[in-house]
Amino acid sequence: MSPDELRAVAAEAGLKPFAARQMADWLYKKRTADVAAMTNLSAAARQRLGELGYVAGRIEPCDVQVSVDGTKKYLFPTLGGRYIESVYIPDRERATLCVSSQAGCRMGCRFCMTGRQGFRHNLTAGEIVNQVLAIPESERLTNIVFMGMGEPMDNIGPVLRAVEILTAEWGLGWSPTRITVSTVGVIPAMERLLRETKVHLAVSLHDPFDAERGELMPVQNKYPVREVVAALRKFDFAHQRRLSFEYIVFEGVNDSPRHVEGLVRLLKGLDCRINLIRFHAIPDSPLRGVSPERMKRFNGALNAAGITTTTRSSRGEDILAACGLLSTLSQE
Repeated sequence: MSPDELRAVAAEAGLKPFAARQMADWLYKKRTADVAAMTNLSAAARQRLGELGYVAGRIEPCDVQVSVDGTKKYLFPTLGGRYIESVYIPDRERATLCVSSQAGCRMGCRFCMTGRQGFRHNLTAGEIVNQVLAIPESERLTNIVFMGMGEPMDNIGPVLRAVEILTAEWGLGWSPTRITVSTVGVIPAMERLLRETKVHLAVSLHDPFDAERGELMPVQNKYPVREVVAALRKFDFAHQRRLSFEYIVFEGVNDSPRHVEGLVRLLKGLDCRINLIRFHAIPDSPLRGVSPERMKRFNGALNAAGITTTTRSSRGEDILAACGLLSTLSQE
């Protein structure tokens, strides 16, 4: 809840308006999981909040897979009776949490296990923020990426509310530059996110050519990548905010010199970078990742062409690394 909503709760419980600030402090600064622990509220006030049915809302993970490289994949039950995943990725001084925004996904990308689940339901802002607060490593986190299960722009209201809680002075107080939100290119919601927040943006690209991208990502038929890029050109990415394009490299599909040329033409003049990603295989998929040598050549060609390109290190391959694998198995 926001401070305004907490003031309404305070009024309902017969408390003074300043109790809203106290509750926000307990929820977001002290990160309490229990209304009974809000000890600067009177015992009678806490009892009254309980009688009215108010809870802190914390949901603990029900499973965790731990990789030899330190990556942890947490499984959370949802209020809608499904499962979602969050992935904790430690990397020297950085500690990143990849959070989900939906149970399942309606985008149907061919390379994504979550897409095979179909769309189940949107997460609430509370369920999104809970992923940040409920893991044991919560206090160590330095970065959050909305790159887990679901399409964040398909649940834009709760995602914006979660970002507000994460960045507001009354919330967790994070800098927006510690948060990256991904999208397959749902243009209206993407533009709203860029207008209303200062978080970084990551766009799932995966192929610069319309027909080929359409084979991988059905969203191409509604929001063609050229229209997505045209929309992005209206925003400033030269100061503070970063724009990146995510590009999973598939052997024999999108890894040729022709694709390098297509990416250069598509992104010419746009202040951005490309993150190359090695494909985590999913069951019954004809798609295959490329060798380290081919990935290195593709990376080098893009950098030589003037596009800042990095290759994301692969993590957690021994713990059902592909997005949606653990939750799919749990649901089944």
